[in-house]
Amino acid sequence: MKKTVVLGASPNPARYSFKAVKSLLRYGHDTVAVGFRPGVIYDKFIQRGTPKIDGVHTITLYVGEKRQNEFRDYIVSLKPKRVIFNPGTVNPHFMKELEEKGIEVVEGCTLVMLDSGEF
Repeated sequence: MKKTVVLGASPNPARYSFKAVKSLLRYGHDTVAVGFRPGVIYDKFIQRGTPKIDGVHTITLYVGEKRQNEFRDYIVSLKPKRVIFNPGTVNPHFMKELEEKGIEVVEGCTLVMLDSGEF
């Protein structure tokens, strides 16, 4: 399965990032939750800051455009194969930058992609 980083993970069950971690785990993906607040989503501790993560296939963003700037270098340093920009995170300039580096960019919803088999 695809190692996936959920950037912007929240311990709040009402947040879509929480639901994304839950769904990724349910579908068997190796999932890393990275967020701003400490917490646990099922058996996954939310890591804070910019942890070193090897073998990343996908980063799914739950961080708005304004906060993305502090993670730009970090996202690129993880060398993902693709980055999913979920609703509310679309950033045309960053998307173009990633594409120029050979990283696949997807404007979509991780939850819908998982449920439809498009993930």
